[in-house]
Amino acid sequence: MPAVIFFARLIAMYTMRTRTILKTAGAGAAAAAFLFGCALLFSNSPSTEESVTKANNFSDGIFHNIEPTTVIKPGKAWSATYEFLFKGHRDRSPGQPLPVVSLSGYAQQQASPELRFAWLGHAAVLIELAGKRLLIDPAFSERASFFPWMGPKRFQPPPLPAREFPALDGVLISHDHYDHLDEATIRALADKTAFFHVPLRVGPILESWGIPKSKIIEYAWWDEHNIDGLTIAAVPARHFSGRSLFNRFSTLWCSWVVLDERHRIYHSGDTGRTSSFKDIGAKYGPFDVAFVKMSAYHDNWPDIHLNPEEAVSAFLDLKGAALVPIHWGVFDLSTHSWYEPIERLVKAAEKAQADILTPRMGELVVPGAYENTYWWRSFIPGQ
Repeated sequence: MPAVIFFARLIAMYTMRTRTILKTAGAGAAAAAFLFGCALLFSNSPSTEESVTKANNFSDGIFHNIEPTTVIKPGKAWSATYEFLFKGHRDRSPGQPLPVVSLSGYAQQQASPELRFAWLGHAAVLIELAGKRLLIDPAFSERASFFPWMGPKRFQPPPLPAREFPALDGVLISHDHYDHLDEATIRALADKTAFFHVPLRVGPILESWGIPKSKIIEYAWWDEHNIDGLTIAAVPARHFSGRSLFNRFSTLWCSWVVLDERHRIYHSGDTGRTSSFKDIGAKYGPFDVAFVKMSAYHDNWPDIHLNPEEAVSAFLDLKGAALVPIHWGVFDLSTHSWYEPIERLVKAAEKAQADILTPRMGELVVPGAYENTYWWRSFIPGQ
């Protein structure tokens, strides 16, 4: 979701309870907007002192996408904001919490020597392979927001609170947006995690939260690190960054590849359409599992978020064996219904004869030994 719309919605949710109140909020809305802007002005920004010379896509003080990219179509910011606040589908949030498989007691289990994973909701994925545990884009707070008391609110709690996770061999963060990089979650995982793997300039943000620099590994695109038999690679994505209104593109964004001797995994983070999918598939594919985002799309920001049909196309370019859709089922971040993305993805996958896995949040899945279901359909109104 483009930042201007995201922040406008935060302000609106704080200053009103109904659409009618907004019309008369006047000074209250202005005051809230001013305070919110002040807070954003002083939000965490990366240090400008660390070297970024190895990044081919860094120039003029910011990072760039491979393709020319527009965060939001010119002249559409205000109309898109109005639509986001007052229009959109009536079922943007489910009428009741979606089902979650509790991972209570998971900390007492041994990590699987084979590939096993759990989608934890939105973009968060827990991966086990070769007896190791990796956690990608965990964001377990109640809201994806600068403020803990306003902003997009979770539809339901995560399968396991961050404080209850066992020791992790690594936490991977794709970029600095609030629904992918959550301060409370990172702080709770700090003592449990061997290393934090992040794109360039995200490291100083973690350091400001108390993460030792010795536990942070920063990546430019196509960088690789071998961690006790696992290869972790940061690969290109088409997106943007920034935790305030004033530092867009100041930190790098990426997708992730994880390899061992037997398995290959891809995680998209946030991305729009890019020619890099074919390059990634050629270099690292075929992937046993590709976790690909396919929600929070809109015609006004087509470059930065995949829609469901584009997600299937990306999966084919990546040479994936099984597609797991992510970035849905937790937050209302666009104007479509909560179930439209997954329904469109199922149709697109069937048309392309692409294999998909759609587990419930928290289910531990062994690819190739999982009986897939379309569990969400019983929660769609009228179904």
